[in-house]
Amino acid sequence: MRRPLRHLPPEVSVLAAVAFAVALGFGILAPAIPLFAKEFGVSNTAAGAVVSVFALMRFVSAPLAGRLVDRLGERLVLASGIGIVGVSSLLAGLSGSYVQLLVLRGAGGVGSAMFTVSAFSLLMRVVRPDQRGQASGAFQAGFLVGGIAGPAFGGPLTAWSLRAPFFVYAATLLVAGTVGAVFLARSELREREREQEQGAGAAPTPLRTALRHPAYRAALVSNFANGWAVFGIRASLVPLFVGLGLGLGAEWTGYGLLVSAVVQALVLWPAGRLADTHGRRPFLRGGAALATAAGLVLAVSTSGPAFLVAMALFGAGSALMGVSTAAVVGDVIGGRGGSAVATYQMAADAGTFAGPLLAGLLSDALSFEAAFLSTAAVSAVALVAALAMPETRPTPPPASRVP
Repeated sequence: MRRPLRHLPPEVSVLAAVAFAVALGFGILAPAIPLFAKEFGVSNTAAGAVVSVFALMRFVSAPLAGRLVDRLGERLVLASGIGIVGVSSLLAGLSGSYVQLLVLRGAGGVGSAMFTVSAFSLLMRVVRPDQRGQASGAFQAGFLVGGIAGPAFGGPLTAWSLRAPFFVYAATLLVAGTVGAVFLARSELREREREQEQGAGAAPTPLRTALRHPAYRAALVSNFANGWAVFGIRASLVPLFVGLGLGLGAEWTGYGLLVSAVVQALVLWPAGRLADTHGRRPFLRGGAALATAAGLVLAVSTSGPAFLVAMALFGAGSALMGVSTAAVVGDVIGGRGGSAVATYQMAADAGTFAGPLLAGLLSDALSFEAAFLSTAAVSAVALVAALAMPETRPTPPPASRVP
């Protein structure tokens, strides 16, 4: 049986494996974080702040991570970022106070930004332009599968000990860091980087240059919408909607999240191949259209089956938007541009942060329907931006088109 990643550079498999290990550990840790914070006798709001501070520090430190990538190189920043998250997680598990836990989780957010920006930058650097969609799909699949598997282990582990998940997360990061250090330091990668440094496009693309490109701006809007709709609303508002809006049991939330994740996983790889062969623009448009439809279906859902249809649409839309926007960014920066990559990641983080807050306010003041219609509106703005953008997939030179 043909292996899907066989024709891609080996670094893609390595980075996908690293992403899986990181997401697996985070999935194991996530259920324990607020419960562990409550052990220090704090309020629910303070316990939630331990979760929020990680995302906040990830967001504010992303520009620094981008500049470090441009100055120090992807591999050093990647290893340092994983190390910071690992050490901070280990120490967080040993926390003796709420303040210590809060500070250490914030430090972990800084390391996470360094890892995410450098890993994506390296991914775009080691592949050919006609492989960017597939490489992005493989990398995102590593995160997705790890994120699905993690909670299955995290729940029982949390029931046994609230500190143990922090140590397990540190261990998975140690594995990820070791895999990256060993396999990303091979001579093949150094030779490829040396060849690129001698080429005309060696200098990183400045952020201001990327921002002038309408396709890059469309990628930012789409990544914001993806963060809002999929990572924000799907994880925060959907569980409330299932119980309070539809009157269904908590198991339906699990069914919906599983359907969304499975559809997303199934679509990621073919979406990457199609984006590489037929262009980025059609699939960015298709993803935004599916995300818009998902919000609309969710807004009018009155039953479990309709809810599952909406979640499937969310999964497919996220996959299409994820691989196509990543490929667009790689095309615009020519494979290098830490600050442009950091801004792209920040767009998703901003959507993930703003989506639950604003949609939550709408659901409280008006209705769940209004909240989901706002989600559809954000995705519709991304669709408009995608309709106006030019195609960015490089056209192979005539000499490479061998009959």
